[in-house]
Formats: sequence, structure tokens, C-alpha cells
Amino acid sequence: MRTLPGDANRLGESVLKRGEFTALTLLAASLAGLAGCAEHAATPPVLARCSASEATPITLAIAADTVIDPATDSGCVLLPANGSSTDNVEYMVVAQAAGGVPGDTAPFALRSASLVAGAPPTAMALRSARARRGLAAVRFDRMLHQQERLRRALGGSTRALRAPALNGGGGVATITPPAVGTLRTFTVCANNDCSVYKPVGARVRSVGTHVAVYVDTLAPANGLDSAQIDSLRQVFDTHVYAVDTSAFGSVSDIDSNGVVIAVMTPLVNSLVSAAECQTAGFVAGFFDPADLDPATAAQYNDGEIFYTIVADPNGAVSCVHTTADVESFLPGTFLHELQHVISFNQHVLILRGNLEDLWLDEALSSLAEELGARSFLPDSATFETYVVNDLSNAYDFLSDPGDHFLLQTSDTVLEDFGAGWLYARYLVDQFGDGITNKLEQTTLTGTDNVAAQTGLPFTTTATRWALANWVSDLPGFSPPPGLFYRSWSFRQVYPSLFGVAFPLTPPVDGGTQVNVVGTLHAGSGFYVDIVQAPRALPFALDLMGVPGLVTASVVPRLDVIRIH
Repeated sequence: MRTLPGDANRLGESVLKRGEFTALTLLAASLAGLAGCAEHAATPPVLARCSASEATPITLAIAADTVIDPATDSGCVLLPANGSSTDNVEYMVVAQAAGGVPGDTAPFALRSASLVAGAPPTAMALRSARARRGLAAVRFDRMLHQQERLRRALGGSTRALRAPALNGGGGVATITPPAVGTLRTFTVCANNDCSVYKPVGARVRSVGTHVAVYVDTLAPANGLDSAQIDSLRQVFDTHVYAVDTSAFGSVSDIDSNGVVIAVMTPLVNSLVSAAECQTAGFVAGFFDPADLDPATAAQYNDGEIFYTIVADPNGAVSCVHTTADVESFLPGTFLHELQHVISFNQHVLILRGNLEDLWLDEALSSLAEELGARSFLPDSATFETYVVNDLSNAYDFLSDPGDHFLLQTSDTVLEDFGAGWLYARYLVDQFGDGITNKLEQTTLTGTDNVAAQTGLPFTTTATRWALANWVSDLPGFSPPPGLFYRSWSFRQVYPSLFGVAFPLTPPVDGGTQVNVVGTLHAGSGFYVDIVQAPRALPFALDLMGVPGLVTASVVPRLDVIRIH
């Protein structure tokens, strides 16, 4: 499902306004202890378990990196003295949950073994008072995903798939697309937990090579006209279908009509109220796996279908959606939802496996939006329209990466989708365009899937990705292999497109001033920029769980790279 903020026609402006939140960090200081946010402790305890004499020594050349596993060396490491009398030595350090169970968290502390008494931190990693955006839509998507997993678990994994429909002579049925003007009744989820389904009478308004567009007969007045619907259909045929099938694989055709069906209905608009739309965003569209699952398809709509909102310029159903708004964001919704349809076909219908894990399925759907955007280049204006949501979500994630998930699973926010898009883009940039097909055409899911298709442990790609987020286009620095994006220079993109600075701004501390405690979120981490003054002595760092608290099943790592 694709999620959008309430004011979808001002996405570029909304990114710009986030820059204003920098000024709110002082106000947020009083809230720093809430929600597991990382912060520098005011009165650090004595860390008897880690000292310079007991630590594992590491020596790094400029641009060299290493990953510390606390399970093998207790997370206590020693970095050497700075032998220069004139130059600083700089390290970027990331305390990261580099794997484990999606949605899991664990308390942690990253501290200098010998903190300078009374030395105040030079920066604080605080959550600003940003509003959560798109929460209603994200929860709805998670609900659909969980319902399908439950259906499949109850039905068993050995249920036989339906054979293709046969005609009277015993051959495969003739492919028969729906005709323009014909009516059909669909059974559509009608509330935010799909405990209620309602019949929707919809008429075919446009049929192309790969899609048939139905519009609810009860859609509000002054919606898209025939020319606008034909234009959306053409975009699907010439961009959406080609991009998604090339990147992710084939689409099934269990209903033998030769097309994917897009149903535009105000039931999707009504999934959130007008008030909720302003605070939690709205559902732009969704794919219901029940329509394709062999165990349930006949009880639902038995075909390749996704559902979208309709234009509602007067706000008769929920929040206002002008025809211009809908024309702008529906192509991205098509790209996003078609990836879900393809993923179900590849993982479940063809290979008879399980659905892809939510975090990776959504990451690939976000990537589909960007791939669709690139198909319009050199038309940069259209490119920016398609990719602005991904850039917006990534901006929010990079503003506070430690407070969000890569491996999301429940009650997540759009920042988590930003992390997923960044990681999927990183995988393509490092392993080539073919990695997306490999990730779909397998029975493996989640982190096991990534490990199998990349040939590297998930912890390896996760830690390299975390470092790449900082060093990829760092001025004056040449990142080593595996630690960069090929397709984006984010330090240039955000100022040039939105007028805001690159959002990842780690606290800067000396080697004996590091004192960060908080909660690790699966896949993500906290960044600290350590600057060692000329002639500074060796210093030890300790990454550990907070004593007395139960450590969840995350995979903690300490990622270290020398910058200067």
C-alpha cells in the first residue's frame, strides 16, 4: 500500500518546512527521555568492565572501517593515540542493531571507558517535535499483510493452486479483457481493519494493454473525466507495467483477462476521516492479497486487482482530493501497488512460498516509485514529482535514524519506509539492477532473502549501508568499495531540490566524551562523530546493553570508519 501525507500536493514544501524543526531541538530537550530516544547521560556510571588495558585494540587507516561484535569481544575497543601535533583524527561510529527480529528493540549504551569528569557533551541527539505522518495508512497496510499471513497459516502451505481456466475443448481459456462501459461488482474492504467488506459497483472507464480502470458508480461528482482516466491508463501501460515487470518479474493472470484491474472507489477515501487525514495522512491505494490467495480468491474478487482513492474536490467523503492531486500521485500509487501484486505472484503463486516480509516488500514498492520516476528522465519535473515521497521519507529517517526501524513490523511511521527505500536503493547500487528480480523470485523472505541474493550476511550489508549513509558523498572523502550510493548524492539533492541541508547531523565528541544511551531499533543505529585532538591519548569505547534490562533479539554492532 502507498501512504501519503494529508496535503499531497505540497510534498516539496513539506520537506522544506522540516528544516524549521532544527530550531525546536532546544524545546525538545525536556522531552529527551521519552520514547527511548538516544541522549547523552548527565551523570555516567563508572564502567569498570571496559578499560584501555582490557580493550581490543583497533588501528584504521583513513577510509578503512571495521565492525565490532560485542558477542565476541565484549564491545570494548581501544583506538590509538593521535601522533600528529597539528591534525585531528576523526572517526564515524555507529551503534547499530544490524539484524535480528523485525520490530524488535534493545537498550544500549555507547560510552567512553574513561569519561572526562564534568565534560559536557558537544551535541545531543534529541527527537524534535515532528508530527507523525501517514500512520493510519501504514497501520492499514500492516493489517492486510498480517491477515494474509494468518489466512495462509490456517490454510496450510500445501494447498493446491488452481489450474488455469479451461475452455470447452480442454485448452487454456481465451484471454478476454473487460469491455469499456461494462459494470462489475467488487467486494472491497470498507474499514480500517477489514472486518467489514462492502459491494462496489464499478464501470470500466478505460482499457489498455495491461490495465483496466474501473470507477465506482457512486464516486463523488466532478472527478476525473474520460481524458484524464485515459491518460492514467496510458502511463500505466507505457511506464508502470514496463518498469515493475522488468525490475520484479511477471504478473499473474488467474482471471484470464490479460490485464491488472485498478478500482477507483470512495471506499478507499473513507478509510480515514477528514480529521484523521489531516493528522495521520490517508490511504492512497492498497492491494488485498485475499483477491489472489487460492484459498480465498473465489470469495473475494479472484484476480489481479488494486484499489485507489477517487478525486473528491469538495471533500464529500473525507479530505479534499482535487483532480490535479489525484493525477499527480496515482501513477506512483500504481507503481507501488503493482510491485505488491508481482511479489505475491512470485513468492506465493509460482513458488508456493510465504509472503515477503513486510519491511522488504514495502522497501521494494518504494523503490518501484523511484524506478518509475527514472523512466521519465530527462523530464526532471516529472521525475521529481514521482520521487519526492521517497526523498521526503528518507529525509525524516536520516534526521533521526536511531529512533526508527529498517526492519519494521508494527505501528511504524513513514520514516521507516524512508529507511527501507534507502536500503533497497543501496542494494541495487552495490549489486546491480538484477538484485530486485532475485529478491522476488525465491521462497526466501526478509533478511534470509537478502543474504542469499547478495552472497553476504545481512549484518554485513546492513552495517555497510549504515556507514554509506554518512560517507557516500562526504566532501573531501573517498569512500571505499561497498560504502556508497551510485545513484544519489544526497548532500547535493536536498539543498538543490528542497533548500534544506543534508539531515544526518551526528553529535561531535572527543574520544573521552562519548556518552550515548537509548534504544536500538532493528536495522537502524545511532551515529557519533568522534574528533581526536592532536597528541590526544588512546581512548576506549564500550558498546553494551543497559544493565538490569532484558536485551531483545537484536544483533548489536559497533561500526567504525576513520574519516581523517
